[in-house]
Amino acid sequence: MNDSGTIAEITEQAAWGQTKQRRSIETRHQLVNAARKIFARDGFAQARLEDIAAEAGKTRGAFYAHFQDKEDVFFAIFEEDTRRDKERIVKLLTAAKTRADRVDVLAKYMLGTLKDESRVLLNLEFKGYAIRHPDREQRLDALVSTASMICTQLGVDRVVPELETDNFEIKKIHSAEFGALLDGLAINRLFSPSALDEKRTLRILRAGIRELLNHARREALEHSKSVPAGQRKKR
Repeated sequence: MNDSGTIAEITEQAAWGQTKQRRSIETRHQLVNAARKIFARDGFAQARLEDIAAEAGKTRGAFYAHFQDKEDVFFAIFEEDTRRDKERIVKLLTAAKTRADRVDVLAKYMLGTLKDESRVLLNLEFKGYAIRHPDREQRLDALVSTASMICTQLGVDRVVPELETDNFEIKKIHSAEFGALLDGLAINRLFSPSALDEKRTLRILRAGIRELLNHARREALEHSKSVPAGQRKKR
């Protein structure tokens, strides 16, 4: 075989590999979009893998080629939503000059999340599912840790001084605290939307975020005092 033949074969194989990769990415994207629809229609607990695959025009085998289970595809949705938000919120926080500006950016970002009812319902449903299935504790705990890491990767902690830390456990605590504020408002807005209109919700978000940032700052100062001077990180 001459060199030109070898080059042609390599080129053809590379092109085939790229086509296969594109198709795989497209299939995964179709399955995620289908899962959104099925979860919204049937709820997380009642949603069936077969229905997700059928909605995407794929087989059950195609689903398992990309996802381990329903929890896995839920986190694919979560990751997609979070990464889509990343560029916008970090850009806004970077431009914020004062703590009040940062509080306002975070409050409006969280309000935008609360206004996405299908996203809110899915998150609440999944947490309810996790609570009701202690037999899945190890699997779900691993996914929650993944979620915390994804939230951290938004880069918020790098542009909000009060949240800056290298300790992953503290990052998880911060994520849980902000999640508690968001979930509490989400449940009550769904239950009584007229009582918690956008203006009231934004006021509560600002107050809650201010307190969470103040608490994070106090914790950071207390931790700094407990660390020997030579080991302290300059902020």
